[in-house]
Amino acid sequence: MRMEERYVVREIRADEWPTVKALRLDALRDPVARLAFLETYEDAAARPDTFWQERAARSADGAGVVRQFVAVAPDGVWAGTLTVLMEEAGTKDWAGYPVERRQGHVVGVFIRPEHRGRGLIETLFAVGLEWAWERGASRVRLLVHEDNGRAQGAYRKAGFVPSGATVDLAGGEGPELELVVERG
Repeated sequence: MRMEERYVVREIRADEWPTVKALRLDALRDPVARLAFLETYEDAAARPDTFWQERAARSADGAGVVRQFVAVAPDGVWAGTLTVLMEEAGTKDWAGYPVERRQGHVVGVFIRPEHRGRGLIETLFAVGLEWAWERGASRVRLLVHEDNGRAQGAYRKAGFVPSGATVDLAGGEGPELELVVERG
C-alpha cells in the first residue's frame, strides 16, 4: 500500500474552523511562504475568530463556488490542504483579471514538511480536480511564483503545465506563472 492511501482526503466542515486556522498559520510559517501565499503570518494570526468561522463555512456549505480539501493522516493530523475556487466566464477573478471560461482556480496549497514526498499532493489534486470537473470547469489553473521551484515541480508532477501567461500581483515579489490542467 502506498503512503497516500492511508490518508483520508475530504472536504472540510464548518465546525472545523479552529483546525483550518491552525493549518493556515502553519503554512504561513513555511520558509517559502512569502512566495507562496498572499498574506503574512502576522496578518492572518491577527484575524478574529469570526473571520475563520466564515471562511470555513464558505468552503464547506455546498454552495459550489469554493471548496477546501484536507488530507488527514492516520493519526488525525491535517497533513495538507488545497482550495478550489470556481470562476465564471465573463467575470473577473479574485485578483481582478478577466475570466474567459468556466474554470477552477487552485489556491492555498500546503503539505506539512513531514508529509511531503509521499504522493499526497497528487491525491489532493485528484480530488480537487474531480470536484471542479463535476461543476463544469473546462480547465483548472493555479498561479505559482517564478522562484518557487519546489511548488512548480509538485504541480507539474500533478499534471499542471505552463499556459504561457504570467501575472504580476500587487505586493508580490515578482511574476507568478499560470499553470493549467485542461479537462480531457
